[in-house]
Amino acid sequence: MKNGTILKKTLFPSPNPHVELYEIVYISGGLRVKGMLAQPAKEGTYDGFLYLRGGIKGVGMVRPARIAQFAQEGFIVFAPYYRGNRGGEGNEDFAGDDREDALSAYRFLEKYERVHNGRIHVFGFSRGGVMALFTGIEMKEVTSIVTWGGVSDMFLTYEERKDLRRMMKRVIGGSPNKYPERYEWRTPLFEIEEISAPVLIIHGKKDQNVSIDHAYRLEKRLKEAGKSVESYYFSAFTHYFPPLKNREIVKMLCDWMKKQQ
Repeated sequence: MKNGTILKKTLFPSPNPHVELYEIVYISGGLRVKGMLAQPAKEGTYDGFLYLRGGIKGVGMVRPARIAQFAQEGFIVFAPYYRGNRGGEGNEDFAGDDREDALSAYRFLEKYERVHNGRIHVFGFSRGGVMALFTGIEMKEVTSIVTWGGVSDMFLTYEERKDLRRMMKRVIGGSPNKYPERYEWRTPLFEIEEISAPVLIIHGKKDQNVSIDHAYRLEKRLKEAGKSVESYYFSAFTHYFPPLKNREIVKMLCDWMKKQQ
């Protein structure tokens, strides 16, 4: 079966009367992987929105209210849980083989009947930033890419996040000193020339989960490669923005996406 093929679509309780939610089982690299679809209840076609979550396993799991927020702005949103989560097959690989789950989710949106003219935007939060950039590297027809508090450099994540080192060694097989090539393979900065889509970077300067240096490195590489990039850095905020500001930025980034050609 082809990647992106839907095997099951189950109605899920929605926190928003204007948005329908479904849990989806789809094919990714021969595995049955799960994710959540949010779409405006009002009939019609809309731009697609691939939402790539952060964290690993239960940490940073897709939240129905969050993806409904983006759907309400006029998008068909699909958010993979990544392999090995919520009953999906396989094992999550922290931006390794599980990148296929993002690419297959993109293919699902490409074929989805309510997605308008193949217009698909890619959004990554935290670890999802790496996933979003790799999706843009692989899929040249992506309309736009947004990273919010996004990881761009796996070497830097290992260096900064002592609390994640044990997990990273387990999943990746060792440290960057032992296996630099494995960390390089998981770092999109080395392939940034392959991105065609415009990129929007959003980051809090007080972020201690994913430091602002990830955003600076990404912006620098995109500019060196002559790519279209805009950035919004917020001096007062950490990894998580206050609710009012959060809603304001959701609206801003959705408006930005809709303007991209």
